[in-house]
Amino acid sequence: MKRKLSVVIAAAGLLLALVAPMWAHHAFDAEFDRNKPIKLQGTVKKVEWINPHSWITIEVKKPDGTAETWEIESGPPNAMLRRGLNKNTLTVGTAVVVQGHLAVDSTRKRANGGSITFTDGRSIFLAGSNPADPANKR
Repeated sequence: MKRKLSVVIAAAGLLLALVAPMWAHHAFDAEFDRNKPIKLQGTVKKVEWINPHSWITIEVKKPDGTAETWEIESGPPNAMLRRGLNKNTLTVGTAVVVQGHLAVDSTRKRANGGSITFTDGRSIFLAGSNPADPANKR
């Protein structure tokens, strides 16, 4: 009887360990508005290659000349690497155009990245979490 109870407790612990990270992850629509696309042009200030989402921070010049700092949620580092982005292609000071979708919380300058375009014309899918993005169908 004790052995069965130990097996059941161990199985429950293993199941909880596998399911808990899914609870922590968010749905796209919980944080971003697929009906509010945005296009931001600026320069890279910082890139954080972390899981489950990489973050690209860019500085965007507004029409009045002042600057805004925007945080762009991207895919995990591995997905970005597979698409051609790495620490050498996405460095501080790189001029970029990012297309994506605004955060639901409009008080924050945050967006989910769909694509990033460089001055040489290359455009790369950022492996964002928008399920409606055609590039996510690959």
